[in-house]
Amino acid sequence: MKIPGIIGGIAPESTIQYYRLMIEGYRARKPGGAYPNILINSIDMKRMLDLIGANDLPGAADFLAGEVGKLAQAGAEFALFASNTPHIIFEEVRRQAAIPMLSIVEAAGQAARALGVKRAGLFGTRFTMQARFYPDVFARQAIDVVIPNLEEQEYIHGKYMGELVAGVFLPETRERIQAIAARMRDQERIDGLVLGGTELPLLLTDDGGSGIPFLDTTKIHAESAVVEMLS
Repeated sequence: MKIPGIIGGIAPESTIQYYRLMIEGYRARKPGGAYPNILINSIDMKRMLDLIGANDLPGAADFLAGEVGKLAQAGAEFALFASNTPHIIFEEVRRQAAIPMLSIVEAAGQAARALGVKRAGLFGTRFTMQARFYPDVFARQAIDVVIPNLEEQEYIHGKYMGELVAGVFLPETRERIQAIAARMRDQERIDGLVLGGTELPLLLTDDGGSGIPFLDTTKIHAESAVVEMLS
């Protein structure tokens, strides 16, 4: 088995979910009572977000590559970010990293294509929604990416940073975000929604009656990690 390394703490709630899903996925494929070795480096989320918010992307890449290096020194054989936002600098970190990196965006793109999605909505932090990494990677799968309008982006980002990263999941927030998804389905013709923030699946546990698939990027990424562990 390859030992995975998780860059976590961005945010803690989703890191816990990754850990649980990877253990469950491993044990489902390897019955007999064994548990996998998993290394977690829980980093300072504020430091990372401050660098990205200041548009110091080289500094953010250096910081994260250094944290991946700590996982490599501890024995990890591949690594992943338990978050979507740092994928804004994923390719640079991948170039610097001492071990292979597993992309949440590439895994989500493959899952969206398997579902037949052609026009995907994208929810996440402002950094994720406004960046190019989802549109560019999904274009390889012939999938268009559509983001909410500016007012909706501000609402989702504010609730994400103010509530979800702190483990607060309110019914009124769920209803409003589901309403945004329904509007985009009707007006923007999206036929799938990427939950491009790893806390979003903890809030949106189903499609809210929208009739379109919600792609849980946490689950998709964790499953791809289990496949890599056992490859």
